Parts: sequence; C-alpha cells; structure tokens
Amino acid sequence: MQVVMLAFPRMTQLDLTGPFEVFTRFKELKVDLVWKTADAVADISGLRLLPSKTFADCPPADILFVPGGPGQMDLMEDAETLDFLRRQAAGATWVTSVCTGSLVLAAAGLMTGYRATCHWSSIDQLALFGVEPVAERVVVDRNRVTGAGVTSGIDFGLTLAAMLFGEERARQAQLGMEYDPAPPFAGGTPSTAPKETVEAVTAALASFIAQRRAISERAADALRR
Repeated sequence: MQVVMLAFPRMTQLDLTGPFEVFTRFKELKVDLVWKTADAVADISGLRLLPSKTFADCPPADILFVPGGPGQMDLMEDAETLDFLRRQAAGATWVTSVCTGSLVLAAAGLMTGYRATCHWSSIDQLALFGVEPVAERVVVDRNRVTGAGVTSGIDFGLTLAAMLFGEERARQAQLGMEYDPAPPFAGGTPSTAPKETVEAVTAALASFIAQRRAISERAADALRR
C-alpha cells in the first residue's frame, strides 16, 4: 500500500514523524514524504526533512496523510496543495490527518459530513466546514481517520495499523517502539490540566488562534462558493 504523507514548511514535525515511525514498521506500506518540490522543508522549529516525491511525480495514495502545524494556515488557501489533496483523495482508501491537518483536509472539501478531531485549541473551527468536531484522541468515521494534537500521532498510527493488519501486529509494533506513555504529570488536555495552566496556554495562543480562525473562515467561505 502506498502512503503519501504531506511534508510542508512550518509543519509540526511530530505530527508527521510519529505516524511515520509506526507506518515504516509494516513492510506492506511504502511511505513517501511529498511536497511541491524535492527541496528540504523546515518544520516550525527548524528541523529539516527531505521529501521523497513531488506533487508532479507522486504515485496514487492508498493512504493520504496530512500533519498540522502553523504552516497549515497557508495551505488552507493554497490552491495547488488543495487540488493535489483532492486528486489524491479521490482514489485513496484512507484519508487521514493529525492535529490541524484535519483543517487542511476540510478546506479541500474532504471532511464535510464527517466526524473528526484536531488540536484542542482549534477543534471548534472544524464546524465551519460542516465537520462534526469530536474531542477524542483518535476519531474514525468510515475511511476518515484523524488524530488530535501533536503527540496523538502515534496513537493514530497504531489505530490505523490495527485496522489494516490486525490488533496483534499493531501491538507488536507498539512494543517494539516501547510506546507506554507515563507522562511526568497529568494535564495534557484542557479537561485534565489545572485551570491556571489552561488559562496560561490559552492566553499565549490567543493571537495565533485568532489568526487561524480568520483563515479558516475565509477558507470555509471559499469552499462554499
């Protein structure tokens, strides 16, 4: 099966590399990182990743995947990228994302009428595109599989692997990765974090989230037209 993973400037690399680590443990999956050109792309923190395919020479996807990150905002109004995703999704068995990658898929018109998740700070924006927001770690709705924020990418990858290859093989991959989360403290979601922590992070993200919402609103209007 061909996995096409979009790799774009200013993405959050863990959105992509978490699922990548899972996918590459299954010999049935051929994984390509894809962007407009073959030049290295830098994530939001400067980590550089090298695409293996371009839009022009990308094979048809069986599994189409989009990560999130600040660069996602540009993609929501990028006709070339949205057209590429629509073409790939047309023949894909699975259309998937982690974090705000679901907003990119939504801007391409690929999530309308589906249930999906996203990073907690922007999950409400899915509703602008006719998507039902679901605040869960991984959401499966027919052939759409979406993961929540950043670290959920491994959960997403293992969930999809279990659907493709069975739970036992997914469990073996999980053990091979020693994926056994035990965070140093509780509070990785707004529902489990202390109130003052949620308020501090929300305040720090406020201007960024407002910018993302404005772009989401424009993209949703464009989709309706």
